[in-house]
Amino acid sequence: MLTLALPLIAAELGWMSMGIVDTMMVGHMANPALAISAAALGQVLYNTLAFGIAGILLGLDTYISQSHGAGRFDEANRWLFHGLILAAILAVVLMSIIGLAPLIMMRLPIDRQILIGAIAFLRALNWGTPMLFLYFTLRRYLQAFNHVRPIAFALVTANLINVFGNWLLIYGHSWGPVQIPALGVTGSGLATSASRAYLALFLIAAIWRVEHQHNYGLRSMLRHIETSRLRRLTILGAPAGGQIFVEIAIFGMVTFLIGTMGPLPLSGHEIALNCASFTFMVPFAISAAAAVRVGQAIGRNAPAEAASAGWTAILLGAACMATFSAILFLFAHPIARAFTPDRTVIAATIPLLFVAAAFQFFDGLQITATGALRGAGNTHAGLIVQIIGYWIIGLPIGYLFAFRLHQGALGLWLGLCAGLIVAGVALTLTWHRTTQKLRTSRQAVNNPAA
Repeated sequence: MLTLALPLIAAELGWMSMGIVDTMMVGHMANPALAISAAALGQVLYNTLAFGIAGILLGLDTYISQSHGAGRFDEANRWLFHGLILAAILAVVLMSIIGLAPLIMMRLPIDRQILIGAIAFLRALNWGTPMLFLYFTLRRYLQAFNHVRPIAFALVTANLINVFGNWLLIYGHSWGPVQIPALGVTGSGLATSASRAYLALFLIAAIWRVEHQHNYGLRSMLRHIETSRLRRLTILGAPAGGQIFVEIAIFGMVTFLIGTMGPLPLSGHEIALNCASFTFMVPFAISAAAAVRVGQAIGRNAPAEAASAGWTAILLGAACMATFSAILFLFAHPIARAFTPDRTVIAATIPLLFVAAAFQFFDGLQITATGALRGAGNTHAGLIVQIIGYWIIGLPIGYLFAFRLHQGALGLWLGLCAGLIVAGVALTLTWHRTTQKLRTSRQAVNNPAA
């Protein structure tokens, strides 16, 4: 598990670092609360839609991993081909939605200057959508075939491009006749889009090299389009995408509600959300490794190995998040100070970091259990559990604390904490029941007379 997970952890931390760098860079502009708030609103809206729609491609984890486990490389290649087609369709859908989003955004009861900055940031991010979806698809293939180091290297180096792009475009520079204007939050979005283009191009080169070394027969995938495969991939992936949408959308709703409170609470929320998202990337990577390992074991018809892989991932994720919980609790002030020197923003951030520390363990449970379940072909459980945990339990509790008991942003984060506790416990129990079913089905195959 660690052999596969460690490079993926480096990759996911590299991915999340882009958002953190964006926040830090705009956090040192003239009006940090306003700049961070604009980037926060644009980033949350884009991520909610992008990762929800692109989440449909997570069905590739199941199909490619199980094909690899069964030794059917030709079948895995065909799934990649249809994943690329589906990714192109989904990218067009997202770009169209983002293009129309400003029509609704300008009607929101949020400070107009925040909305103007968020729309500019959103449009800049949208340029990178096609390459982002291409990266998502190619990554699923590489990790299912256990080639994860190129993914980690791509994301680490992409951060260097993002840092340089932010420095170049946010503040503006002049070298004699060369004049680069200061684009503010728009420049931050353009830097991120350029980094995503680099990621996709790097993985194209990585897959070409892997194919040259191992001869998996990728050319065989270039046949006619099978609508049945597209339908199967969409049906399996839609609940996974729905689960991601539900999870990110609850943070989007909380961001909107906090946005009505003004720039200061929203900037504190954005910093705390960046930190919680950064730590989340570790169990998220372990979750991806779990989906691959469980899928490969099921492809080999080895349910005991699948169960062991799933529980290993869950324990690793929980242990890592327990460690992060202690770090967030003990070093809340230095962490907030790293984002901005503004004392009022720091004061708004620290209480939220304490709440983030409280839900880390359960966040690790729920996402790693989700990955194990996805490897077993169960993409519905996570969606159902998170709808109940976040929207039916967490959001009402958060609204009560925030607006009825006047706890503001802190109250909404307490609601998130409650929802994550429910999701973590419920999905772990669901995986326990799944492992029992896997063992039962195996016994039935071995003892048909029984």
